[in-house]
Amino acid sequence: MATADLPRRAAAEGFGTLLLVAAVIGSGVMAERLGAPPPLALLANTLATGAVLVALIAAFGPVSGAHFNPAVTLAVAWLGRARWREVPPLVAAQVAGAFAGAATAHAMFGLPVFTASQHARCGASQCLAEFVATTGLLAVVVGSSARAAPFAVAGWIVAAYWFTASTSFANPAVTLARAASDTFAGIRPADAPAFVGCQLLGAFAGASLSRWLRPPADAGEVRRCGP
Repeated sequence: MATADLPRRAAAEGFGTLLLVAAVIGSGVMAERLGAPPPLALLANTLATGAVLVALIAAFGPVSGAHFNPAVTLAVAWLGRARWREVPPLVAAQVAGAFAGAATAHAMFGLPVFTASQHARCGASQCLAEFVATTGLLAVVVGSSARAAPFAVAGWIVAAYWFTASTSFANPAVTLARAASDTFAGIRPADAPAFVGCQLLGAFAGASLSRWLRPPADAGEVRRCGP
C-alpha cells in the first residue's frame, strides 16, 4: 500500500484525475476539430486514454495507488486494503480533479469552462455496459501485480471503449465531469446518475469476484489501480 501521507495522496489523486479527464475530453475535441469521422474520433479518444492511463498509473501508483476513480477507492476500502476514514478526502480530490480536468480541456480549446452535455447515453443497454465495464475494471485492478497494473488497466479500458455500448466510462468522478462537457466525450446530466449507480454496483461485483478468486491470505496488495 502507498506510504505517502494522506494530503500527498489526495493531491496525487486529484492531479492524476485532472490529467486523465483533460486527456479524455481534449482528445475528443481535437479529433472532431481535425475533421475525423466518428469511428476515427473514437479511436483517437481510445488511444489517448489508454496512453495517459499507462503514464499516470506508473507515475502516481507509488504515491496514492493511482485510483483516479471513486468506485475503485470504495471497493479497495471494502476489501480492507484502505482505511475508510481516508475514503472521503480521496474521493473529494478525485471529483474536484475531474471537474478541474474538464475545465482545463475546455480552456485549452477555447470552450466555455462548463456546459451541460447534450450527448444522450441512456437505456438498459448503456447501464449494462457500465456495469460490465466497471466489473471488469475492478477484476483487473485487484488481480494485477503492481508492475503489470499500468498496462493491464489501460488494456482493459482500451478494449472496453470498443466492446461496450457506453464506451466504458467506468468512473463516477469522470462521469460527473463529462456531464459538464458538451463535447464528443460528454454525457447528458440526466443520464449520469444511472451510469454512476451501475458503476458502483459493478465495482463491488468485480471486487467481490476478485476476493473470492484471490482469498485474503493469497492476495497481493493493490498498489496501482486506474480510472
